[in-house]
Formats: sequence, C-alpha cells, structure tokens
Amino acid sequence: LRGKHMPNEKLAKWLDELTEDLIANFNVFLAAVRDDAAEVDFSRYEVNAFVSNNPNDGAPVICETNPIYYNLVGKVDYENRQGNLYTDFRRITPGAMHRANGGFLLLDADELLRQFMSWDVLKRVLRYRELSIENLGEQLGYIPVSSLRPEPIPIDMKVVIVGTPYLYYLLNIYDPEFQKVFKIKAEFDSEMPRTAESEYQIAQFVAGFVAREGRLNFTAAAVGEVIEWASRLAEDRNKLSTQLNKIAEILVESTACAKAGGKKLVGVDHVRKALEEKVFRADMWEDKVLEEYRKGVIRIDTEGEVVGQINGLTVSQLIDHSFGSPVRITANVFMGAEGVVNIEREVSMTGPIHNKGLMILTSYLGRMYAREFPLSVSARIAFEQTYGGIEGDSASSTELYCLISAIAGIPLSQGIAVTGSVDQMGFIQPIGGVNEKIEGFFRYCKARGLTGKQGVIIPVQNEQHLMLNHEVTEAVRKNRFHIWSISTIDEGIEILTGIPAGKMDEKGQYPKKSVHGRVQAALEGWLERSFRYKKVMTDRVDPPKKRGKKKTEPAESKDKEAPEAKEAE
Repeated sequence: LRGKHMPNEKLAKWLDELTEDLIANFNVFLAAVRDDAAEVDFSRYEVNAFVSNNPNDGAPVICETNPIYYNLVGKVDYENRQGNLYTDFRRITPGAMHRANGGFLLLDADELLRQFMSWDVLKRVLRYRELSIENLGEQLGYIPVSSLRPEPIPIDMKVVIVGTPYLYYLLNIYDPEFQKVFKIKAEFDSEMPRTAESEYQIAQFVAGFVAREGRLNFTAAAVGEVIEWASRLAEDRNKLSTQLNKIAEILVESTACAKAGGKKLVGVDHVRKALEEKVFRADMWEDKVLEEYRKGVIRIDTEGEVVGQINGLTVSQLIDHSFGSPVRITANVFMGAEGVVNIEREVSMTGPIHNKGLMILTSYLGRMYAREFPLSVSARIAFEQTYGGIEGDSASSTELYCLISAIAGIPLSQGIAVTGSVDQMGFIQPIGGVNEKIEGFFRYCKARGLTGKQGVIIPVQNEQHLMLNHEVTEAVRKNRFHIWSISTIDEGIEILTGIPAGKMDEKGQYPKKSVHGRVQAALEGWLERSFRYKKVMTDRVDPPKKRGKKKTEPAESKDKEAPEAKEAE
C-alpha cells in the first residue's frame, strides 16, 4: 500500500502510523485469536468511505434539491447511549459539496436563499477553496460541544445556480460579493425560432415523453397540433415555446381523452379537446362577463353605425388564463380650448402609459389640422362601463378614430373593433394579446349573430403573432368574420367609415368630402363661430355707440380747455 500510494504524503504518513499502532497493540490481535468469545474493538482500524467516485464515470454532477446547511457541508452524527452522546470518525457524513468535489453542483436559487446559513457557507467555500465540517451551533455562539474536528478538505468544483432574473438582479444589488463569486451568467429563453429542425425536436420530445411515461403514441396530425399550440404559447407563429412542462401537461390530458374514447392512438381531435378542456376549467370569469353582455347589462354594439362611438379591445390577465373583451369608447366634442380630456384620467383610473397615448392624440390633431390656424377644441373621451384601472396605449388609435368621428360627424361601423397604438405621425404601432383580443370580440359577435361584416383592425406588425383558434380561423376562411391589418391611421379611417381619408395639398388643405377635410372644416367653423360669438357678446356688454362716445368726449373737452394746443397740433 505504501508503494502504491507513495506520491500521497498524507496517506503514506497515515500508513506509517497504522503500522506502529499495529505493532504496539499486537497482543490484542493474539487475544482475539486465542479466545473467540473475547469482545475486542477493532473499529479504530475500520475505514469510513467518505466519498467514492468512479474515475471512469467522468466528473460528478450533484443536484441538491434541499440545500440546508448540513446537506451542503456534511455533519458529524451522534449515537445516544443511555442518555450520553457518542461519536467517532465513522459517523462523519459528507455533504453535497463533498460529493460534487471535482465536478459540478446544481442548486436552485430560491431554495438556497430560503435556508439559514447556506448562502454564506457556499460563498466561503468558493472563496477559500476548502470545506470544513463544523457544528452550526458553534457558529451561532452556543456552548461548544466536544466533538470531532475533521481536517478541511480542498474543494475544486463548479457551482451552477438556477433562478429567475428577479433574484439575479436582487443579489447583484444587495450582495457585493455576488459578482466576484459568480462571474458567468447564462440566460435561458422561453421561446425558440420555429424551423424544421425545432419542429422535429418538439416531435422528438413527444416521442420521448410517450416512451418514458408509457403513454399512447401520437399520430402525425396530433404532433402537428401540439406544435401549433407551442407557437400559440409563444404568441408568435414564427417561434415555438420552450416551456416543456406545459406541453407535457397537454400530452398527458390528450392521452387521457384518447383512453376515455377507447382509442389506441392519440389523434388531433384528442389534442384539441384537451386544449378546450384546459380553457374551460379556467374561463369562469370570461363566461360571466359574456353572460352580462347577452343580458344587455353590458352594452356593446356589434351592428350599425354611430357617430363618436367605437369598440376598443382589452385583455384581462389572470394567473392561469387571459381573455379579451370589447369596451365601448365614446367621445363628445364642443367648442373650447381645453383640448382632449380623458374622463378616466381625471378620476385617476389610468396609468402613465395610457396617459402618454392620450397626449399623443392632441399632438396628432395639431399636426394634421392646426398648421394654418390655432387648434380650439374641447373633447371628452371615456371608456364606458369600466370600473377598474386602465393601463396601456393599445387603445390610442381607437380613441383617435372616435375623436375624428365626433369632430367630423361621420359615423363609425360598430361591427368593427380596433386595437393598436399610434404615434405622433399617425403610424400604427404593435400591441400585445392580439389573439385574445380577436377571439374575445368574435365571441361577442357570435353571441348576437355573425353578419359577415364584422371583424377586427390590428397593426400590420401583429400579423406574425396571429395564432387564432380553429373556430375563428374557420369563420375568417368562410368570410363570416374579417381581420384587417393596417399601418397608418388613414387606412383605418377608410375601413371604419367607407370614406377616403384625404391627403393634404400644397396649400395645406384636404379634399372637402374626405374625412380629414370635414374635420378641418369643422375645426375652422368652430373657430370662426367662436370669434363671432365673442364679438356679439362684446357688443352686448359694450355697444359700439357707447364706445364711440367715450372716445369723442375727452377730445371736445380738451379743445375747449386748450384751443392753443389744438392749433399747435
């Protein structure tokens, strides 16, 4: 043994000491041989295999799911003998960092930070590259107990902590040593590009899951439906979600649907039923809102034309379900100089992003219609029958259409809902939740009956995000429901009114019969009437004759008092 382990000085020294101890206690061995009944304690010569790793198996990879202090650093166990605690070197047990020595240790950040002293001891081991097994009570200042003190073990391992970005930034802010200890950051995306290779990888995942769990096999069409739903989960038809746990849930439920029907293969209908059941279990509030609409409690017009009224689209986000629903937006305009006022903003029901979108409307009106004369208008915009907070600018273009309609007196189609934000130049900008918004308005139209003229206007940038359910897709295919994608306000105006928007000529004028021309004419007319009204009111308070008399009297008295001055003048 000495020759085999000679490069290891500590082990060679221990073998020398073992040899001396054997010689000094040789009589003990003789006594054990002579008297079989003699109880001789040979425990001191036993070996405690602390950690055993096969070099041929590669570096160890240890995943500690419960990173409490003793599970990480190890401990010294005690045995209770008639009320007394005994221990020896055989009761020294390793921790996760001992088992991962020379390899990798995987920890969950949330679990690690929840445990007392675990984070501190991990940093200390990584900083000094050695690990000592110590009683936790001694570190806290308790009365020290006589115990074994194993020699510190050199540690050479890589630690991988998996957690949320929120925890990562918190540790950077509140722990100055975090960046020194953990210098490499790797982010994992929740989605990936949708290519032929990634689609094949999803199919491999389905096949592997079936083989591992002993489930029914999926048909090719069923796998395709799973891939389509993975794109829906990523909210982008050009991407696939990497949330494999959610995909696995659908696989399990699809298999259950197939078994309930006595099938030996999982088909596309089973996958669709599983997705429908998943939504059905979580859409109670959506059904309640739709029921109020059917009863007429919530007023949403899906047919006809109305001036100064339009259907906007909102998304209600719950923990496990999100759904879209229309909201009736109205606008009243009249002469004045107060500008555009949002009623919800006045009562502090809107957030800063929504307020920003509203202020852009005034800028757009000034740019389009007030280059040759001052903009003088007072407008009130309201989200009718809303009783909670409103945030986001996805309805800014909708509000602008409603405002233009109210100024020009042009009715808007109520069968068309609108979503999309707008910039100061009149370009439409993309929004979120486009699938939920379209499907939400479709359900409202379906409840009243589809007319073939209903639909939704969306930003052109959101076309790539369309992953609609099969019912809406089929209705669009049969021209019972429509989806328009636009890039400017003018395109939306023409769809909603059926009237050309109009383009400004070199003189700054729009065609009189166009929408912009009628808006410009209305604003100019209000300004002229306001001047006439101001003149009429001034004449009533101070008639022209009275004003002339006041001007002549001082001149006559001045002439009488100072004729010489008049001649000199």
